Amino acid sequence: MPAWLSDAVFYEVYPQSFCDTNSDGIGDIKGIASKLDYIRGLGCNAIWINPCFVSPFKDGGYDVADYETVAPRYGTNEDLYRLFATAHAAGIHILLDLVAGHTSDQHPWFLQSALPTTNEYTNRYIWTDSAWIAVPRQFHGVSGRFDRNGNYVVNFFSTEPALNYGFGRVTESWQLPCTHPDCLATRNAMKDVMRFWLDKGCDGFRVDMAGSLVKNDDDKSATADIWHDVRAMLDRDYPEAVLVSEWSDPGQALRCGFHADFYLDHEDNGYHALFRLKDAATGEPLGFFSKQGNGDISLFVSDYVRRYESARKYGYVSFITGNHDTPRMRRTLDETELKLAYAFIFTMPGVPFLYYGDEIGMRYVEKLVSKEGGYSRTGSRTPMQWSKGPNCGFSDAPAYKLYLPVDPGADAPTVEAQAKDPLSLLNVVTSVIHLRHANTDLQADGPFSVLYAQKGTYPFVYRRGGLVIAVNPCAHPASAPVNTRGTVLFSLGELPARSEYETNMAPQSFVVVRP
Repeated sequence: MPAWLSDAVFYEVYPQSFCDTNSDGIGDIKGIASKLDYIRGLGCNAIWINPCFVSPFKDGGYDVADYETVAPRYGTNEDLYRLFATAHAAGIHILLDLVAGHTSDQHPWFLQSALPTTNEYTNRYIWTDSAWIAVPRQFHGVSGRFDRNGNYVVNFFSTEPALNYGFGRVTESWQLPCTHPDCLATRNAMKDVMRFWLDKGCDGFRVDMAGSLVKNDDDKSATADIWHDVRAMLDRDYPEAVLVSEWSDPGQALRCGFHADFYLDHEDNGYHALFRLKDAATGEPLGFFSKQGNGDISLFVSDYVRRYESARKYGYVSFITGNHDTPRMRRTLDETELKLAYAFIFTMPGVPFLYYGDEIGMRYVEKLVSKEGGYSRTGSRTPMQWSKGPNCGFSDAPAYKLYLPVDPGADAPTVEAQAKDPLSLLNVVTSVIHLRHANTDLQADGPFSVLYAQKGTYPFVYRRGGLVIAVNPCAHPASAPVNTRGTVLFSLGELPARSEYETNMAPQSFVVVRP
């Protein structure tokens, strides 16, 4: 396990929306470099950059057309190499986004694979044997676009053909086993991409759709073989490099070779019960961190503790404040609720990720026209709001040229305004992240246990090593039969009244205590 990961706090940068330095309306690599001091000041000592490679941008860059070349709209490869070096000098690690399961249909590999003649790339993607043989329903397929006599499997949009890592169960003549030389060639080609960037100074990868490489792989054992092979390469040749998976099953993903796996917002899990849950009929908030007080912490605890226990010997569970695929948390929580939610996230075990703009409570911008395949995700990808004035400081370009419009509200939150307010969300986030760095018990490996979590009841009290943490997100006082007396290291809202046998918490309050 790379040692630096134990105290890592990541900042996710959607590059086209972060900072524009050449006034074309699109964020760029130099823009990221210009904000390293800001990111480091937050306490974030690692960055994950969403795809920044050559692409037709039918899916925001997740449709890669050249894995080894930076898209010109972001700058050059040399700009990215310099960013690695500058970040390292500032004590910041950088992960790139590895889209391992598919490419753009404009990638040279696919254009060769689509030819009617046999070549090195014929089996780099998954094709049926004939244009008259449809892709089975459990997959998604495209037909009739190329001269090759066959239809091809796609992973997401029709412009994203699936790379061929083989099938765990071969049920058709056109399906290859994972051990087929052409499937192994796909694996080795992806390892070559990783080596290319690691040799240039990249510190690892967040892997898109990491659990879906092999088809018909019910128990994920064949997909696991791929990632164990990758991990062996990293451990041997790049021992400080990190792999983070988009899998959302840490118990499985970490056993497959990943160092960390995201705890994503899925409707059936504990994360959703904390921040997003609503009554299906009335829309009434049922999340634990809603001030309405209708949440049920047991929904989170029963799900999370299981995941934590199954994963902690192998790596880390990664909480997120949000990401490029989900509505911003500000859509459902107000600023006070966000302060409590983020204080919780950054005092939990594992490796947390802060999505750009969440630290100031950027809003999900409603009713935007889809941009580059964003659709409902587009409202979470708007430009970073640095200051008041034109384009919220994101770009000097005319507003019509911006990648997406900035939040049009007169009260749109900005870094400039919140930096001046000691009680702002920005300063709360910064304070709690710095508290995490100052206390090893709050970092990735600090022990975790539940002290009080009763069904339908507030507050939630938990222990991180030698520290006790209590949170009452609801708008009413709440008590727990737990002793939280000791030195207060951090608090939000009124301090609790504490005795040897009970803690009485004020509405919407949070406290970290060293007994």
